[in-house]
This record gives sequence, C-alpha cells and structure tokens, in this order.
Amino acid sequence: MKDCLINTPLGVTKISGDENGIASVTILNANETITDIIPEVLQDCACQLQEYFQGKRKSFSLKLNPKGTEFQNRVWAELQIIPFGKTVSYLELSKQLGDVKAIRAVANANGKNPLWIIVPCHRVIGSDGSLIGYAGGLHRKQWLLEHESPYKQQSLF
Repeated sequence: MKDCLINTPLGVTKISGDENGIASVTILNANETITDIIPEVLQDCACQLQEYFQGKRKSFSLKLNPKGTEFQNRVWAELQIIPFGKTVSYLELSKQLGDVKAIRAVANANGKNPLWIIVPCHRVIGSDGSLIGYAGGLHRKQWLLEHESPYKQQSLF
C-alpha cells in the first residue's frame, strides 16, 4: 500500500492505495509534511482531487478499492450516484437502499466512508436540511457543499 500527502483548501489530505485501486482519502487534523514525490499509482487521484478543488472537475474516474462490509459497500456505491451540487437526506438514502428502517445503519456506513470527497458522503444531510454527521467536521462539510453549489454566496463586506 502506497501513501502520499497533498495540500488541499481543507487541510492536508492523505491518499492511500495500490495497483488494485484507491483505498482511502482522508483529511488529517494535524500539520504533516507534504509528499515530495507522489507514487505513480496515486498520481491520478492527486491530480483529480486538485482539479476538483480548482472547480475543473465534478466527478471522479478512479479505480476504487475501499475496505468495508457488503452493506457499507452498497451505501458507498449509492453515495456515488448523488449528483455534484445536489444533496439527499439520510432518510432518502435509506429508502433508495430499500429499507427506511436502516437509517441509523446507513448513517453509520456513511460515517465510515474511507474515500473522502470521491465518494461524496458530504452530500448527505438531515431531513430538515441541517448539516449533521461529518467525520471531517461540519465546517468542512459546509465548505464542500458551498464549493459545489451552483449559487455562489457573495460577501457583503
């Protein structure tokens, strides 16, 4: 398994993977040294993430290899269907997976998503539109949703 650290607007991001695909993309809450040379198997992922942050990319085309249960993988696959700039509620996601009573399990699987941004768990919100449950911190979830929004907020000052 190869790793690299890249700088993003939301902090240092760690990418892990190998020839079988990208296993994880996580935000670190500590200052770490950025990788000088990105391993070849991670270069495309690093490039696509930078394009996303520059506003040049709305979807990812990467070979993914996250480690999870069968149920978690189903949830993560469903997350990838949520369009750029759109959100769904945890309840809607549970319904799409065929079991409205599985809302807590769906939320738990969403929180264990190892592929930050690429599998867009940040696009899942509360039924009342509130920003809830984001492992990277709600301030990052809000930033990502604003970054993807077709309606850009202008500062009054």
